Amino acid sequence: MKEQLFRAIDNKKETLWEMADFIFDHPEYDGKEYQASKCLTDYLRDNGFSVEMGVGGYETAFRAVYENGTGGPSIGILCEYDALVGLGHGCGHHMQGPGCLGAAAALKETLADKPYRLVVYGTPAEETRGAKASMIKNGCFHDIDAAFMMHGSPTTCTDVKCLADQSFRVKFYGKRAHAALAPEKGRSAFDALLVAFNGIEFLREHVPDDTRMHYTVSELPGPSNVVPAEAVGTFSLRSFSKKNLEGVVARFYDIIKGAALIAGVSYEVELIHDFYNKIPVLTLNRLLMDNAELAGAPRLSEPREKTGSTDFGNVMYEVPGSCIRVAFVPEGTSSHTQEFVDAGKSQDAHNCIIYGAKAIAGAAFDLIREPGLMAEVKAEFEENRKRFA
Repeated sequence: MKEQLFRAIDNKKETLWEMADFIFDHPEYDGKEYQASKCLTDYLRDNGFSVEMGVGGYETAFRAVYENGTGGPSIGILCEYDALVGLGHGCGHHMQGPGCLGAAAALKETLADKPYRLVVYGTPAEETRGAKASMIKNGCFHDIDAAFMMHGSPTTCTDVKCLADQSFRVKFYGKRAHAALAPEKGRSAFDALLVAFNGIEFLREHVPDDTRMHYTVSELPGPSNVVPAEAVGTFSLRSFSKKNLEGVVARFYDIIKGAALIAGVSYEVELIHDFYNKIPVLTLNRLLMDNAELAGAPRLSEPREKTGSTDFGNVMYEVPGSCIRVAFVPEGTSSHTQEFVDAGKSQDAHNCIIYGAKAIAGAAFDLIREPGLMAEVKAEFEENRKRFA
């Protein structure tokens, strides 16, 4: 029966490729993905899914549902479709929606003898706002038993972990003055920002080994001969443990306060986003990889050891989940690059969509048809929450 499932995806490949190419050619971002969300939801409606727009606080987010019978597992399939500002689809998100929809439509078409529910969530603004983090607080994803995603990659693999990440925008307020004629009358906001940067550097040797700390000047303070009244920086603090990160963040706030006191200025801190570490569920990883291998996906690899941060971590903190990463660019290629953009409409990118769809559809198929498998997934998730939450 899985052959029939995969064949149903193959039969849809031309349409899935057309959708991906359309989204690639019309890059949108930051919650304004109007054309992409319409393209995807039109397909879902045409394939018998009920669609609700504007969920989770984002007008381009959606929830699409198909239910076969009652009492079965609820399978969540999450897709992104936003681009990168100034670059386009340099992270391959244009492939996710079509791949996820191909999996959902094929399951609906071929699996009728078991009760189940499919819930496809469209999640915009991943790159700019990490929308899933606020969507889950606004009621999304609580209606599913497990969550699947796909992503383009240099190799076909899964992740065991990701970095929790709290990012901040800090603005210091001083007093403007001419730097040569009346410097004593000024209070340099930029001095405070520089002190804060140095404070982060001194903190590096007093944090857990897995901690990452980044910063930059996000607004130029002005000419060198003027004591600036305002200075703005952004800071990103990361750890594989959300609990460890909370301790680092507490010290970060002390550094900002101390920098302001040293410079004699005031400040405000804005939390830009708050991403959680993933709670790993290796059973779901195995299901995705087994089905990717069955589908013939290229360059099967071990789980990634070095990973960044993602708002999918917030979902996986609450719900068992896993993301299959499918090879479509040469090994060693980094995302968020022109190389990812250049490969976006290649045959390898088109194949990535199909392999991802088959991996997700096959894993969902196994959860629906194998008695006790979902209970195993949930038990592993609860056990790992005790270790990693």
